Parts: sequence; C-alpha cells; structure tokens
Amino acid sequence: MTADPGPTYWCAQAWLNGTVELGVVIETGTDGRITGVRTGVDAPPPGAEPLRGLTLPGLANAHSHAFHRALRGTVQVGSGTFWTWRETMYRIAAKLTPDSAHTLARAVYAEMAMAGITCVGEFHYVHHAPGGEPYDDPNAMGHALISAAAEAGIRITLLDTAYLASGFGRDGRGEPPGQQQLRFSDGTAAAWAERVDGLRAEGGHARTGAAVHSVRAVPARELGPVVEWARTRSAPLHLHLSEQTAENEACQEAHGCTPAQLLADHGVFGRRTTAVHATHLTSGDIRLLGDASAGVCMCPTTERDLADGIGPAPALQRAGSTLSLGSDSHAVIDLLEEARALELDERLRTRTRGHWTAAQLLRAATEDGHASLGWPEAGRLETGALADFTTISLESVRTAGAVPRTAAETAVFAATAADVRHTVVGGRHVVRDGAHAYVPDVPGALAEAIGALH
Repeated sequence: MTADPGPTYWCAQAWLNGTVELGVVIETGTDGRITGVRTGVDAPPPGAEPLRGLTLPGLANAHSHAFHRALRGTVQVGSGTFWTWRETMYRIAAKLTPDSAHTLARAVYAEMAMAGITCVGEFHYVHHAPGGEPYDDPNAMGHALISAAAEAGIRITLLDTAYLASGFGRDGRGEPPGQQQLRFSDGTAAAWAERVDGLRAEGGHARTGAAVHSVRAVPARELGPVVEWARTRSAPLHLHLSEQTAENEACQEAHGCTPAQLLADHGVFGRRTTAVHATHLTSGDIRLLGDASAGVCMCPTTERDLADGIGPAPALQRAGSTLSLGSDSHAVIDLLEEARALELDERLRTRTRGHWTAAQLLRAATEDGHASLGWPEAGRLETGALADFTTISLESVRTAGAVPRTAAETAVFAATAADVRHTVVGGRHVVRDGAHAYVPDVPGALAEAIGALH
C-alpha cells in the first residue's frame, strides 16, 4: 500500500550513495519515508521546497550523554584527567530530576537538530532518584529523554545502561556503587532487565537498546542477562571499551585479561554490538572485535577533550569493524567535526594523509551510525528510506567556492554545524533556514536548563 503524498523537496545538490548529484527532487509520503528520488531537475518543481546547498542523509549521533552538555566550559578550567573530570560530572548528575533532565535534553536535542543530526543514541544511566530509590515510574528518567527527543523533532535510540558496580573489587566480583553512583544502579542485571522491560518507547521516533556501561561497572557474572536481553529483542547493545589505560590495568589484575577478551569470553560481541571509544586495544583485541563484526563508535572531540588518546580506527576497520561517530560528552556538537577529526587525528598519529575518503567519513556519520542504533532504514537518500536529511550551506565563509565535484570534501573538511541550514525528519521540516521549528530559542533554552544545574 502506497502512502499518501507528503512534502516534496528540491535539492540544489545532494549526496546520493557516494556521489554528488545536481538538481535532485526528493518526494516523501505521509508515512515519513522517501517515495521517489529524481536527478537532473534544473529548478524547483511547483510546490517543492527548495534546499540550496548540499543535502546529505541525516546525521546519526551514535553516542550521547545529554546531561554532559551542562559541563561544557566548566570542565575546561585547570588541568586533570578523565578521573577528575568524572567528579564534576557526578555533581551534575546528582542534581538531575525527571523534569530537569527533560528540559535539558530537549534543548540539547534541538541543538543536535540544528547541527543536522536526525537520530541520537542516548547512553542513559541516571535511572533513579538520589540515594538509589526508584521513582514511582521506575523509568521516569528514560521516559523524560524519549519525550525530549520527540519535542525536539529527532529520533532516539534509548540505550538503557546497566551500571552496577564502582570497580572490579576482589576477584573481579565488583565493588558496591559509591554514594554518587547509587542512582545509576539497579543492583543486579536481572533487576535492570525487569525495569527496562517496563520502558515504553512510544512514538515512531523512539527505539530501545541496551548498554553495558563498562567492565568496571558491570561484573563479569552480570554480563549474561544484559546480552540475553538484547539478543532476544534483536536490539542494539553498546558499551564503553578501553577508554582509559587504568581500566585495562585493573581488568588485567582482576581477570588476567583485557576488557575486550573478558567481554568476548562472555558473548558480548556480535553484529549488533557497538564498542565506544576502543582507544587502548591490543592487536588481539582488534581481532576479537573484527572477527565478531562488532561496530566501533569513535568520539574524537571527547577523546581529545579528556586526553584519552587516539584509537586504532584504521586497524579496527581493516579487521572488520564498522565505524560510527558520536559527540559523547558534547564538548562540541558537530558530527562534521567528528568525521574530519577521525581523519585528522590519524594524520597526526601517522604523519600521513588520506586514511579515509570524504565519502567513507560521511557514511560513518550517516548510514553506519543509524545501523548501529537499530535504524537500518535510515541514512540513505533513496526510495523506501526514512525521509531524514540535512542541508549544508555552500555559501558561508567556510564553504564558499565549493564546486560539485568536491562538495562532499568541502562539507567534511571545512563545514561546521553552523553551516547547517535545513534538517528534515520523517519528511517534516524541523530546522528551516537555521531556525528550529519547535524550540524557538535554542540558545536561551540551553542557558536556562544548564543554569538550573549549577
């Protein structure tokens, strides 16, 4: 059954399966999918909305902690490490309520829409009230995030995160959560699964996945129920992996192996698994991920902000892992910057250029990111795909002078989130001419939400 006609868009230039085409008409249906794509149309047809610039599939932010947006600027004072940054993060987390989490996430997701992001993977671990008592609705915090995404006009995969321990503890059996971590923990993986079964991902914009926070936060004996929950529902399973050398050393001491080996031994890796960061891996770790066809989400702006290091992305891709991108702690929200940083960081590390083409980097930011979040029908401009796309100006001071032959390269290596002019989700114009349709004053909404937490 064919959907009734929805809006029609005319793109001056559009990136279609790795090639920039001129004069592209995208027809949509009322079901929010693309019903037709035509090229070589010189001018907007009657009734079509013109999108001047380069139109790309919507960008997928595969790893987000929305409340970390409140840390921007604050954590740049002084020096320190990931571990000192974490103490500041805990202080913000302690102040969150369902209402404040919703208000902040709505503004953050609106900022994402203005940056061309049409889908976010929210790695969600602040589950309970301070002290660890469940809310009357045990999933009040998760429902707040799902609602926030709807109001901001973007899709969300809520990656509900198991976070049960503060460290490996004696013989790797796990240390009890610290006072600051009590609201993260369900006590056991079985209790986590029972709570998540009650999570309502209502609306076509939302899907649910699972996450293991890290090997230090989920004892080995508790990994199985999380993996099984995701397997039986064919849901995405994400996890932080080897972001810090201290975690690797502690895992080696507790279990006699690397975090990747521990996870592999417990069946965590598979085609629907995405490891986030994967910064400090051995060659054996890389083979484990590649052999399992597990994906890897790189978050270069956070990894450099926290002084984590540069992960072995080219080796992971050669081994068989698909790469996606995330803004993680939201030091900036700019998927174009994440894409070029992947290449530029590798240039610094190797002192050679050209590890990925612009097309490969855009695929990581679009199609492969969506697939990692359980949206395989998104990330392409073709008939049947979700009508999610974004248009980048080719007339800003950063992009002026671009020609069609190298428009994709200009977008990846010169454009920023500030160059996004339009964002369409499900055929609906969410951002038009740089203005958000549903959150009229995004900077003001961000300032108010963040100010309430400081």
